[in-house]
Amino acid sequence: MVSNEYFKEVLITTILNMLSFYVIHFSFPYFLKFKSKIFAIFSGLVLIFLITAFRTPVELMFWKHFGNMPEKELLFNWIYVWNNLRLVIIIGIYAILIWYLINAFESQKFKQELINQRQAGELALLRSQVNPHFLFNTLNNIYALVYKKSDEAPDAVMKLSSIMRYMLYDATNDKVPLEKEIEYLKSFIALQKLRIKNPEFILLNIEGNAEGHFIAPMLLISFVENAFKHGSKKHIPGIIINLLVNKDRLNFEVVNYLKKTTLTNNEHEIGMGLSNISRRLELIYPGKHSLIFNKEAETFRVNLVITK
Repeated sequence: MVSNEYFKEVLITTILNMLSFYVIHFSFPYFLKFKSKIFAIFSGLVLIFLITAFRTPVELMFWKHFGNMPEKELLFNWIYVWNNLRLVIIIGIYAILIWYLINAFESQKFKQELINQRQAGELALLRSQVNPHFLFNTLNNIYALVYKKSDEAPDAVMKLSSIMRYMLYDATNDKVPLEKEIEYLKSFIALQKLRIKNPEFILLNIEGNAEGHFIAPMLLISFVENAFKHGSKKHIPGIIINLLVNKDRLNFEVVNYLKKTTLTNNEHEIGMGLSNISRRLELIYPGKHSLIFNKEAETFRVNLVITK
């Protein structure tokens, strides 16, 4: 059977150890601020001796009044000092190690918050660079239709209205339903077809069920815009877009024939638009996407794979 003296010893030791721990733990950061390392070490040693000088008489007083120990065992002995000094040093080491551990976690958390804020700002900047570019191109197309007094101008305005509604209300979210992104892509292609004589110039193939899938908004449009910018209109079809949706995988491919001037001058390089979209993918889908650019003899191919 455990005696009462054992519980009393555990109680006083625990209280004194906790007191020693917190005094050292909260004092240590102030020692780090001292310019002189020698003075910091000296201050630390003084603190250790002060804690020991406090613990020893408190422990003796406790046993005198609550421990019911014989008077001869309560006489001052240097062994009490050394035992308390040893405990304070051990507790001090643990207090300092735990302080460094907590500080490391907080520093890592703060660093991650800075990274998240920087990435959020970068994503906002990249998104802001996409919207005006697309808007100006679309307005130019509609202006050309209106200038020609084309009967297709009203339909173009309605599609632009749908696109603007998507850009203003849906594209501000981090993720949107894949169906809305596909509808946005179809509206964009429809506007592009209005200024192309042959409607079969662009071929869009969509396979799979997009229901239940989500994607970052305005992620696919840059590849299609790039294809229209550098695509040759002498081939039918000149632009081929394939979108395959599986349960846990999205495969998006854009192939366009290159203009002769592009082939001659070797100008079909990854421009700002594709660089921006590459960076967006790195931020939004780290480790969950594959983006490959492949320039062949007459074609430029983009293949994007996003996995869940």
